Amino acid sequence: MNSSSDANQSGSPPFCLLGAAGYSRSLDTCVLEVVVILFLTVLIIAGNLVVIFVFHCAPLLHHHTTSHFIQTMAYADLLVGVSCLVPSLSLLHYLRSLNEELTCKAFGYMVSVLKSVSMASLACISVDRYIAITRPLSYATLVTPCRLRACIVLIWVYSALIFLPSFFGWGKPGYHGDIFQWCADSWKTNPGFSTFILVLLYAPAALTVCFTYGSIFRICRQHTREITQRHRCEGCPDKRYAMVLFRITSVFYVLWMPYILYFLLESAGLYHHKVASFLTTWLAISNSFCNCLIYSLSNSVFRKGLGRLFRPLFPSCLGCMDAKKAPLQVCLHGLGFHMKLLI
Repeated sequence: MNSSSDANQSGSPPFCLLGAAGYSRSLDTCVLEVVVILFLTVLIIAGNLVVIFVFHCAPLLHHHTTSHFIQTMAYADLLVGVSCLVPSLSLLHYLRSLNEELTCKAFGYMVSVLKSVSMASLACISVDRYIAITRPLSYATLVTPCRLRACIVLIWVYSALIFLPSFFGWGKPGYHGDIFQWCADSWKTNPGFSTFILVLLYAPAALTVCFTYGSIFRICRQHTREITQRHRCEGCPDKRYAMVLFRITSVFYVLWMPYILYFLLESAGLYHHKVASFLTTWLAISNSFCNCLIYSLSNSVFRKGLGRLFRPLFPSCLGCMDAKKAPLQVCLHGLGFHMKLLI
């Protein structure tokens, strides 16, 4: 460990994961890695700050208890973005004075815990929506604020504990720390630990999501006419909200599935490639930015909160939009008034 860090500090060529995989270890390769990581870092931090601020600016988003889990995911993803500054600074050689083994272990553990929080939160969201649709009358007694807070605390504690054995020499939690040479060369995965993570985290979360959303959409199909009649003006908001959450969950697993498959294959000794490790890892981390994008495209209340958030920055543009809407509203009110007189 010390020899590798000493070698790096003694003027040896900079370590780049793409260069270590057989590609050119020129400055261009290192710059490419830095650009990719910094770009994702900026997107993740900015996107999740927007989500957090919009939730504070739009009280209607707190109508569903799932907003607490979504905010938990936003804070976890924000911390992912902040922690991604560590490999960026390392590639720029600002962290040479730190212990490389401890730094890469801490970074890999932190990102694994934070993404576990997101995965567990998505599973809890699906369970919450399942209870809301299958037991609407007893939902308020089953999902109380106290139980909600306890569930969020349990998510953080469970996520922190499940990856803790990796610090005691049992396996490797992921490839997030492979930006550091010690993690890439010396920290090896363990089939037992990988199976442990699969059984206690990946599989239960995925099965829970599949079962709950499958049941939700089956129930919605069976009672489409009743729901439409009951919520004719709102167009079945529960189903639409479930669709937004389902999109978030689907994008999460689409981006994380290559990483999980590579993690299992590499742990079993069937396939190993550093470029695949880099690409699948940062593809999975890019999911931390996607929630903001999905909400912006799918949720009208979120878009209104987004407009309220940016109103002080672009008052002229938003003022013009309001001015265009005002004459139409005046005309509609006037038309309604004249219709009442005629009646």
